[in-house]
Amino acid sequence: MSPDALEIVDETKIFGIIERTKSPSAEDIKRVLKKAREKKGLSVEEVGVLVNMENAGNQKELFRIASLIKNEIYGERLVFFAPLYASDYCVNDCAYCNFHSSNKAAKRSRLTMEEVKSQTEILINMGHKRVLLEFGEDPKQADIDYVISVIDAIYSVKTPKGNIRRINVNIAATTTADYRKLKAAHIGTYQLFQETYHRDTYKKLHEGPKADYDRQITAQDRALEAGIDDRGLGVLFGLYDWKFEVLSLIAHAEYLERVGGVGPHTISVPRLCEAPTVSYTPEHPVSDEDFLKLIAIIRLAVPYTGMIISTRETAEIRSKAFKIGISQTSAASVTTTGGYGKKSAMTQFESHDKRKVEQVIEDAIGQNLLPSFCTACYRMGRTGENFMGIAKPGEIHEFCRPNGILTFAEYLEDFAPPELKVKGYKVINHFLGLIEDERLKKKTGEHLELVKHGRRDLYF
Repeated sequence: MSPDALEIVDETKIFGIIERTKSPSAEDIKRVLKKAREKKGLSVEEVGVLVNMENAGNQKELFRIASLIKNEIYGERLVFFAPLYASDYCVNDCAYCNFHSSNKAAKRSRLTMEEVKSQTEILINMGHKRVLLEFGEDPKQADIDYVISVIDAIYSVKTPKGNIRRINVNIAATTTADYRKLKAAHIGTYQLFQETYHRDTYKKLHEGPKADYDRQITAQDRALEAGIDDRGLGVLFGLYDWKFEVLSLIAHAEYLERVGGVGPHTISVPRLCEAPTVSYTPEHPVSDEDFLKLIAIIRLAVPYTGMIISTRETAEIRSKAFKIGISQTSAASVTTTGGYGKKSAMTQFESHDKRKVEQVIEDAIGQNLLPSFCTACYRMGRTGENFMGIAKPGEIHEFCRPNGILTFAEYLEDFAPPELKVKGYKVINHFLGLIEDERLKKKTGEHLELVKHGRRDLYF
């Protein structure tokens, strides 16, 4: 039986919290920040205090604690991925998306399996090891069997430069039976964003099957019922008041953990972007300052979750976000079906960071971050409750650092220009020296030498 949407997010309760926590006292802010430092998360009420605080000094402290928490749980690593759009056929008419069904001039397409393999080869040759698979909702052009075929095609591609080792999937809310098929196809994380948790706004912006708010908000429960225990939440910031959306996201995360025993594996923070044929403008635009603030707040509230930022944001904003909570990022993304290696006007939205993978990596190592292409947790069974069992106490970084070192070394050996390779190995040697467990440090060093001599896909 599907849960009641009110059990997940109660709008009246959320608005009540926002009202009660207006103009929080210095004592309340200090108390919440002190609790956040314990890395055990925050309640929705406590998050209300943080979204309503205005003092610049408090915000500086918020950013400082968010950075510490991210580093203590996930370490210094920044995981890279790329989206792959397989089909832009869509029966929904969402006001903010260029794939909307009222875009009659669009030349729709879906990839053949040979085209999927060709796109996969391009991504592999860019250095990527994980993809986020994207589809419009169309039961004829992109049914679950087509989705599974695309997944199989991606996993089948093996090149001299490697292969895609993890496929995360973003498909429309569907049935438990379909989610079971996804699970059987060996996906990584299943992502589904609510877009907005505000019911009236949701209704106003959607037409078609996706207009069913309850179908959308209860989909994560059906995914878990099907055995998918790595699930990702998200909001499209700009559709409604960001404070309401953040509190609702945290309420949803609490619900997943309370009812299913497993909170969100990831939380994404896309911000509304312009797109061809889209006339909708955000009624609740989120400033850069508030955007960075909400990223830090989510990191404090759900410290164990992986936080994802996309190329919707500029290089400058992304660099700042890397410091205060983001642990996963797309790079060199194309938001066009079959768009890698060719130009097309049919983009879902405009990307604001168009840098190559190596340029984003150079930025990351300039911030003393460790670029990572790791996919080990999924293949080692560190998912769902098993993952949370080591993420929550901050033990996951013990795997993240060695695996990040090894996968970054793969990138440096196979793809990096000489100057970046030199810089990259300086970073690797620095973080290798920080591994506290001497046995693990020695083993990582041995694996690193094997990578330099051609071995690939070594992980802990």
